[in-house]
Amino acid sequence: MIKSIKDYSVLANGVQMPWLGLGVFKTAEGEEVENSVRYALEAGYRHIDTAAIYGNEAGVGQAVKASGLAREELFITTKVWNSEQGYDTTLAAFEESRKKLGVEYVDLYLIHWAVKEKYKETWKALEKLYQDGYVRAIGVSNFQVHHLQDLMETCSVKPMVNQCEYHPYLTQKELLSFCQQEGIQFEAWSPIMRGKVNDEPEIVKLAEKYGKTPAQVVLRWDLQHGVVTIPKSVRRERVIENAQLFDFELAVEDMETLDRLNRDQRFGSDPDNIKF
Repeated sequence: MIKSIKDYSVLANGVQMPWLGLGVFKTAEGEEVENSVRYALEAGYRHIDTAAIYGNEAGVGQAVKASGLAREELFITTKVWNSEQGYDTTLAAFEESRKKLGVEYVDLYLIHWAVKEKYKETWKALEKLYQDGYVRAIGVSNFQVHHLQDLMETCSVKPMVNQCEYHPYLTQKELLSFCQQEGIQFEAWSPIMRGKVNDEPEIVKLAEKYGKTPAQVVLRWDLQHGVVTIPKSVRRERVIENAQLFDFELAVEDMETLDRLNRDQRFGSDPDNIKF
């Protein structure tokens, strides 16, 4: 059982990745993202997930610097955007992200989407960054099973993480199972369904049963499935609330209730039907 905000998953290469992180998708650069990250770090989070396309790496870096925390205490993720994919362009994009974040290295660097005919060259760049010590772990985001299989046919280093949309309406059991069998840590984006967890009667019922919020119930469900989760909020009270997951455990039958809510419904793009 995951019992503390300090608990972590051990990636295939031995790197420790905190189970809970703060996502900053659609968090505005400047004061908003700096405050969000500050609230999270003050609440005990040590894992921050950003991306080049979010446009807020500099703000994340500023908040991290202002925190006074030692760099080795933190786990920082960013991602290479689709338009920058390819070997040389990825290396350049990484350097730009690293400078904006104000760090010597990044803990996890991800390919943001599986851009056809580009992600293999992009992966070679990630392997180079990993081998040179600029990133502690490398992975992918929004990769389906067939993307992973294709990449793994030629890669020298297997992806250590796959970050995907994951919540009770989109349980992706085949993909989750494949990643777990291959030693690829699965990570959830949009875990609370852009707030729609509050509208699902079964989730609300379980929240009442456990004396928790619907979001807390679903985030706990993530953790009990062995999925790293990165809820986003810009409100201090919600950031704190999202971290209050470690004083309860969902019963097996309640986990199954949430599993049965799957309807293959996405709130984001479909990785197999996205125009790059």
